[in-house]
Amino acid sequence: MVTKQIKQLEAAKANLARLQTAVARNLQRELAGLPRAYGFDSLKDFIRAVTAASGGQLRGAAKAGRPAGARKRRRRAVITDATRAAVRKLAEAGKSGAAIAREVGISLPSVQNIKKALGLVKARK
Repeated sequence: MVTKQIKQLEAAKANLARLQTAVARNLQRELAGLPRAYGFDSLKDFIRAVTAASGGQLRGAAKAGRPAGARKRRRRAVITDATRAAVRKLAEAGKSGAAIAREVGISLPSVQNIKKALGLVKARK
């Protein structure tokens, strides 16, 4: 019983691999044929037309020159004495950590670390 199922599973895996190869091959063929299908002589002309149709605007990661899905890296905040003083003043005024972070221009964890160093938070029990 189990060996029959294992054989079926192996056959299904082999079939899946064949299908994946066929899909990749067909996709490549279709993508290569897009410029010709829309009446363009070359890929370069096709790309130029698509760019013009989008208003010449690149969006998202492509605009920043990053691969799709790549995250934008934040610049590391420089914590100065003035930053610490501003955090102290806002914390004593009763502002939330998130509000302080937005106003001062640093991350919430940085605000929490500064408040801890200044003794403005209660220890957990």
